[in-house]
Amino acid sequence: MTLVVKIGGARAVDPAGALSDVSSLVADGHQVVVVHGGSTAVDDTLEALGETPEYVETPSGIVGRFTDERTMEVFSMVLPGKLNTDLVVGLRNEGVDALGLSGVDGGLLSGPRKSAVRVVEDGKKKIRRGDHSGRIEQVNGDLLETLLESGHTPVVTVPMLADDGVAVNTDADRAAAAVAGALGGDLVVLTDVPGVLVDIEDESSVIERVDSPAAYEALTEAADGFMSRKVMAATEALEGGATSATIASANADHPISDAFDGTNGTLITPEAVS
Repeated sequence: MTLVVKIGGARAVDPAGALSDVSSLVADGHQVVVVHGGSTAVDDTLEALGETPEYVETPSGIVGRFTDERTMEVFSMVLPGKLNTDLVVGLRNEGVDALGLSGVDGGLLSGPRKSAVRVVEDGKKKIRRGDHSGRIEQVNGDLLETLLESGHTPVVTVPMLADDGVAVNTDADRAAAAVAGALGGDLVVLTDVPGVLVDIEDESSVIERVDSPAAYEALTEAADGFMSRKVMAATEALEGGATSATIASANADHPISDAFDGTNGTLITPEAVS
């Protein structure tokens, strides 16, 4: 079984349990690909440099980062640099033969660049130009399978390679989804909440299983804010060929194993989105 584990970059996420769990899973014979983001670390670095991170809202109501040229420089410094290295070191200290990759390496993640994005500002729809982001359309699954078959655990992060030959930002949840779809694996998205909640004020109100269109409709109605992006990524993974997608807490003792035991997170099956 191939597992694709996305470790979130929120400040409240402690990756220690996930890294230990990956070690146990690999020792049991599972192939694991780790994908990570790091928006919080990017924001902290921008602010340390005296700059303000910029977020915009799309006409569909989804809030995302606007990645100008300077922000892209910081992304390239922080994610495939410090954060990826820290996770590889952590995994290797757990006995895992981890190997760090950005989406540019080996053409791992590629697709068209979105140099202009539609946004809503002051209630008006506008076009913002100069964005350095893209949409993943191709995953070099052969590269990942070669690494997995040789006993490596790939640790993947952005940037991706755009069709104009430029390294650009892309959403890490959707990057994990693309990888899970390409490998036909199970996706686990680890974040700082215990799953998709019916009531965001009540952490016991987790939607545990989504296995029908009706349940999926209820899921999308419950998902709000940043969670709507994670549900979108889970949906893309399943539509792309993943065998399951789970949104779960990173802060459990065994977050990945618990997700597969049904004791951590929201499990979405392919039947829900078919």
